[in-house]
Amino acid sequence: MSYAVDVVKISTLLRKTATGREIAGQLLRSGTSSGANYEEARGAQSRADFLHKLQIVLKELRESLFWLRLIDKAQIIKEQGVASAIDETRQLGNIIAKSVVTAKKQK
Repeated sequence: MSYAVDVVKISTLLRKTATGREIAGQLLRSGTSSGANYEEARGAQSRADFLHKLQIVLKELRESLFWLRLIDKAQIIKEQGVASAIDETRQLGNIIAKSVVTAKKQK
């Protein structure tokens, strides 16, 4: 949940410019949906359903990483929180990717 909160805070800061608003919307959708999809995966009805939902989480995290890196490189906002969100996104992506590999092996 704290990751989604960080995404919400960054998105709020972005909304000061037209470009920022567009990027904020994309980041807000991908960054918060990764958490929601993870919760869905926890309640999966089968191993296949679990694996599918985890793969969606990974996809959303990759998209979030793109937007965060764009914000950082374009210096749209100059907040320390962006760098830490990039790091956290990478860490979460690595964790989920390992979980996907493990789930595929147990299939």
